Amino acid sequence: QLQLVESGGGPVQSGGSLRLSCAASGFPLADIGWFRQAPGKEREGVSCHAKLTNRTYYHDSVKGRFTISRDATKNTFYLQMNSLETEDAGVYFCAVRHQLAFDALCSVEDYEYWGRGTQVTVSS
Repeated sequence: QLQLVESGGGPVQSGGSLRLSCAASGFPLADIGWFRQAPGKEREGVSCHAKLTNRTYYHDSVKGRFTISRDATKNTFYLQMNSLETEDAGVYFCAVRHQLAFDALCSVEDYEYWGRGTQVTVSS
């Protein structure tokens, strides 16, 4: 059973940076993703990465500011978030899918394994 544990969230001022980590245990990482959910809104894909093709997806609102990466030696992946905006606030979830895809799929229904989430608060 794959288990995912997020860390790195917290309060930050607008314009600041955070790096989220997702440590996986149980299986090697396959396709990975970061999602977020703001109060009253649906969970949405922020950034995802396809292991097979190295393709990456970024939500339009985070392009140029966020970077997804992985460290296979640690079985951990990351989301570097720079120039944070108040609209970036929410609970961030990491997710993994076993089946490798050609494209970087980034919809909630594409992922089977989820972390519990880490809160990101951005103040103006």
